[in-house]
Amino acid sequence: MPAPRKKTPQPRWRPAFWDTSAIVPLCCWQPKTQAANHAYRLFPKMAVWWATGVECCSALNRLEREQQLTAREKQQSLGALEKYRALWAEVAPLNVVRDTAEQLLGRHGLRAADALQLAAALVWCNAHPKGKTFIGGDGKLLDAAEKEGFTVVRL
Repeated sequence: MPAPRKKTPQPRWRPAFWDTSAIVPLCCWQPKTQAANHAYRLFPKMAVWWATGVECCSALNRLEREQQLTAREKQQSLGALEKYRALWAEVAPLNVVRDTAEQLLGRHGLRAADALQLAAALVWCNAHPKGKTFIGGDGKLLDAAEKEGFTVVRL
């Protein structure tokens, strides 16, 4: 009788909050694409802010206008975005996100969109960021996330 096969333990993927600046390089080639792909292998359970899809579409259209993407590359990138969108969890535009964002503006001097991203991350983790991961490529936003207590992955 053959020996019983050992089960290979399944990795326990930890969720992370992903800023738009980390998702765009997953959808099209950017200088940060390799780092974004590495982060995705480690943190494939994505949580995002409700407006992240809109911000990604905006970035991809801007890249096409600036001739950094062809029309075909933009369409492929939008297709990749849809695959990620089907998998990620979104933080809804709740009053608590707005209220938290307004407080963050005073504490960190962020732009409104960045304050909303960070507020959504704080709502996602129930205001307990210790041990939670925030992934992004925007230095000022990542500095603020770190000060709030997140473990930051900088692309």
